Amino acid sequence: MMTTLDEKNAKAPTHGVYFVKDRKGNPDWIRVGSAWINRDGEGMNLSLDNLGQTVILTVRPTKPKAE
Repeated sequence: MMTTLDEKNAKAPTHGVYFVKDRKGNPDWIRVGSAWINRDGEGMNLSLDNLGQTVILTVRPTKPKAE
């Protein structure tokens, strides 16, 4: 069940991913990819474009280790 996006917009990125380069107090924002909230709402998938290669990353919350 999707809680963050409706079915029609499920494939559209929800976030842009940027590299921010500071140029003497004037930041230059360079778009390097897109991100989507996971269907379970517990993280994001990132698609980064770098020199003609696409890298896919998944970001998940850190959970405490069982003792």
